[in-house]
Amino acid sequence: MSIKAILFDLDNTLIDFMHMKQEATRAAAKAMVAAGLKADEEELAADLFDFYLDYDIEADDAFQRFLESRYGQIDFRVLAAAINAYLREKALNLKPYPEVPETLEKLKAQGYKLAIVSNGRRLKAAMRLNAAGLDGFFDIVIGWEDTGKKKPEPEPFLLATERLGVLQGECMMVGDWPEVDLAGAKAIGMKTCWAKYGSRFEEVATDHVLDEFEDLELVLGI
Repeated sequence: MSIKAILFDLDNTLIDFMHMKQEATRAAAKAMVAAGLKADEEELAADLFDFYLDYDIEADDAFQRFLESRYGQIDFRVLAAAINAYLREKALNLKPYPEVPETLEKLKAQGYKLAIVSNGRRLKAAMRLNAAGLDGFFDIVIGWEDTGKKKPEPEPFLLATERLGVLQGECMMVGDWPEVDLAGAKAIGMKTCWAKYGSRFEEVATDHVLDEFEDLELVLGI
């Protein structure tokens, strides 16, 4: 059965999310110190990034919770400076991996249907796609609220196939997280493609491996 649709994870598959998060938290730490927080800037940046990973990498209240946990209170001057610096740096670093726009354009020209299947909220995914200049490539964006389930549960993948009008066996899922992106897709009969370039995991069982995003062209023979 030939591939007619390609589903993509977003963060660390199309967009270098962890690099963005590191740069943005580093800028927030610098702003906190400039606003009067007594701390070593480099140590603060490392602590803030680690807190994000432990608390919730997508959290909107991470700075508040970080200040409460480390200092027992919130200085709103420091908090405001951190959030503003974070948002400025985030906007500058929400960029796609090399060759992502060019490869997506080729896929669209070949007639492939393209979708985002994210465990985050649809609006956040759409905002990141827009900021990275990628929103025009995708037929649909599936977020957590569309099914109330997250990958690797089957519901997000199945909804994507339903909205695209294709069978599971006609889909390939591309993602960096094997246990979430790839295992869930494989369990319902999709082909899988591991975005190794954006992954923190070791070698995994998958149908295809991408050392860089443009390798997808070789996988599909285009």
